[in-house]
Amino acid sequence: MSAPSPRLEAALADRYKIERPLGQGGMAMVYLARDLRHDRLVALKVLRPELAAVIGAARFLAEIKTTANLQHPHILPLHDSGEADGTVFYVMPFVEGQTLRARIQHEKQLPVDESVKIAKEVAGALDYAHRHGVVHRDIKPENILLHDGQALVADFGISLAVSRSEGGSRMTETGMSLGTPHYMAPEQAMGEREITAKADIYALGCVLYEMLTGEPPFTGTTAQQIIARAVTESPRPITMHRHTVPVHVEATTLKALEKLPADRFASAAEFAAALENPALTASAVAARPGAAGRGGDWRARAAIPLAAIAMVSTIGFAVTLLRPAPPAPVSRYALSFATAQAPVADRPIAISPDGSHLAYIGPGEVGGTQIWLKSRDSDEAEPLAGTSTAVSFTFSPDGRWIAFTQQNQQVKKVPILGGAAIALADFAQATRGIAWLDDGTIVYLESGARVLKRIPDVGGPATVIWEADSTQPTTAYYPVAIAGGRGVLFTVCEGGAGCPAAMDVWAANLRSLKAQRVAPGAIRAFYAPTGHLVYVRRDGGMLAVPFSARSLRATGAPFPVKDSIAIGVLSIPAFALSNEGTLLTRVGGSSAIFVTRELVWVDRAGRETAVDPTFTFVTTSFGANVGWAISPDGNRVAIGLNTEAGDNVWVKQLPRGPLSRLTFDSTESFRPRWTRDGRSVIYTTRRGNNAVLMRRAADGTGKEEIVFRVAGIGIYEGAWAPDGKSLALRAGGTVAVAGGRDIMIARPGIDSVPTPLVASTQFDESGIAISPDGRWLAYESNETGRTEVYLRPFPNADGGKWQVSAEGGRAPLWNRNGRELFYVNGAREMVVVPVGPGVSPQIGTRRTLFKMRDELYLADQENYTPFDISPDGQRFLMARRVQGAAVQVSPLVVTENWFEELKRIVARR
Repeated sequence: MSAPSPRLEAALADRYKIERPLGQGGMAMVYLARDLRHDRLVALKVLRPELAAVIGAARFLAEIKTTANLQHPHILPLHDSGEADGTVFYVMPFVEGQTLRARIQHEKQLPVDESVKIAKEVAGALDYAHRHGVVHRDIKPENILLHDGQALVADFGISLAVSRSEGGSRMTETGMSLGTPHYMAPEQAMGEREITAKADIYALGCVLYEMLTGEPPFTGTTAQQIIARAVTESPRPITMHRHTVPVHVEATTLKALEKLPADRFASAAEFAAALENPALTASAVAARPGAAGRGGDWRARAAIPLAAIAMVSTIGFAVTLLRPAPPAPVSRYALSFATAQAPVADRPIAISPDGSHLAYIGPGEVGGTQIWLKSRDSDEAEPLAGTSTAVSFTFSPDGRWIAFTQQNQQVKKVPILGGAAIALADFAQATRGIAWLDDGTIVYLESGARVLKRIPDVGGPATVIWEADSTQPTTAYYPVAIAGGRGVLFTVCEGGAGCPAAMDVWAANLRSLKAQRVAPGAIRAFYAPTGHLVYVRRDGGMLAVPFSARSLRATGAPFPVKDSIAIGVLSIPAFALSNEGTLLTRVGGSSAIFVTRELVWVDRAGRETAVDPTFTFVTTSFGANVGWAISPDGNRVAIGLNTEAGDNVWVKQLPRGPLSRLTFDSTESFRPRWTRDGRSVIYTTRRGNNAVLMRRAADGTGKEEIVFRVAGIGIYEGAWAPDGKSLALRAGGTVAVAGGRDIMIARPGIDSVPTPLVASTQFDESGIAISPDGRWLAYESNETGRTEVYLRPFPNADGGKWQVSAEGGRAPLWNRNGRELFYVNGAREMVVVPVGPGVSPQIGTRRTLFKMRDELYLADQENYTPFDISPDGQRFLMARRVQGAAVQVSPLVVTENWFEELKRIVARR
């Protein structure tokens, strides 16, 4: 808000002392001042320089004298006017109270009786002025003051003075028009030179409509759109918004909103009288088909709208220059997409800083995925070339670029208008999010999501912003830029796999490089320019808390603003917020998006065949500990499923046989593997803060027994050696301390403590795969910064090490003949490598079999192979996504101007 110039203060020093700004409108800047002569507070209004330049001060001051003679109990009088230091000003009383706009923002809809009372009092003021030859021309909630239970109309006749002045004619000649789009009568929007009292009646009808329904009769994102609707459409019946409004009040309001001035009330007094006449009905005031804007001779009635539309482009500048629209009403609508453009339901969403573009993960080539963009003014979404296998993404501060991470762990950027993607960094933790800061740097996660780094958005060396305590099971998610601030928000997960201890939002100071918790229990947050942190919890609740972007601290208590936000896998909330106030959500609540899947056979050419179309399921949810295994005879599959009973291991007869439950523990059980004889299944069960390797007969008989457990160490994966005596174990959960995922070996019944096999204090090793002859251990490690597949001798792992993959590799799996090793590379391609016998493994040439479609399950960060190979080595058993009905009926919801809704929530507290 502009402060008064020292020259203006000096010029007015003998009459007025300016104390502080009060506000600003389309025509003037308003200051609280003290009238020195009468020792009273006044509202000093200074005409905007750009308006004064085209009006002419002398002509304006001459015309405004007309309004000084208006004396009515519901008209705010004009005290003074003049010119000081080349600036035109006028003075009105300072009224203790609030505007009608503030009242509507606070309550949204006013009581019917009070709305009618206010409308009648304003109508009385208008009738008096009209009888004295003065038309207000800018009736709106901002110009109606509520003081001591009475309505007062402010700025009365100011617009008329402008229109009659020299500048008024100049503006009309250039196509300018005075007024505010939401309340402008069609003839006023057309720029007609002669505006009658009927325009004020129309505007008052708009105000009454808004008091009753909570929004003006016509809304839009631009002035041109609002005016086009006002001159071509009819307002929705008020009773569709609010059934308690009396018929005669609705009929009176709609008559005042007629397109043609002749169809409105003859005077404001008639308007007021109609509001007191319960016998009035819609038929009495609008007994013609055209009253609803749908019947009658549309060609005759279209004459005015078509002329008005022709004027829209010329009046747009005047609307912007002279009278910016009041705070736009909150509008909410659902987005629908064609099947070929539909977003993947459990992936993140993003919105550009100006709210003009939505980005999401949608269908890609050959069953893959890519980023799609939908602009606000387009019916169709468009794919963004070069973004295949993108996982996380964000807009640049100017909205012209998108930065993204891919499954091959690269960071790239690409212009939204199309062009080549530019690589910026390698080794990013792809699933954990990315942010683009105002200072021209990009923030991402690395090293098992335990280090928050930033790089210049043109590429260059990375610097560390935050690093997890190496002794604690802590990782990070979802960095978010604080627009105009000095920090970055991010989510911290504590306590190991599944974040059992806490998931909180922290803020990192980019200057001090210190971080602190700012929103306990939050899983993602955005900073709103209203001075609030808006965040979502695990239960789907959305809250806001007062927050300082300077100190990066909460400055008040959190309060609820919305509930039932859908939460997808990896705790991704379907929630995004733009800097200008567009909110994007998907309704659903905690764990609402459980992806339904089906088992499929995938041959070496990538052809998919459903195993049992009647069998669909949801995989285990705890810590993404997904997995299944085919029995040695190929007739059964042991699989971890999530049901109403939680995460448990089940056994299904292949292909279309029954499904039986194997585990009944009160906590999670997952990741099954068969014993060599096919009689039992081993799996992991969580016990307290630990994870224990268990076993039970595959037919469900007998009791489960503990195979191996280690105090203080969680066993999240186990595989028997072919001799049936040794176990390869993987300790450490998916979310663990740095280097916390280690491969060990133990002999159950003999060893009480496992022996490290492949263990590093810096890097993580997982994905156990012992060759069928028991000679080789295949596993995955991130020791190069990117996850790759390696081979070592078994059980003497220090006897050598060979890297098998070259451009990313995970999920190793042996062919049961022992001569081939499969894995998935960074491009989601299934790769086969021949491995010949010898003292050292004879590793052959890598060969790509097929590209895994995104509908086939493969977590973005795998520590376990989530598929199995048929006994003949020709088919892979995989899980394919099935879009469930729950996802289809939960669309993305766009709320425009949501900050206004947030302000109302704050005001009600």
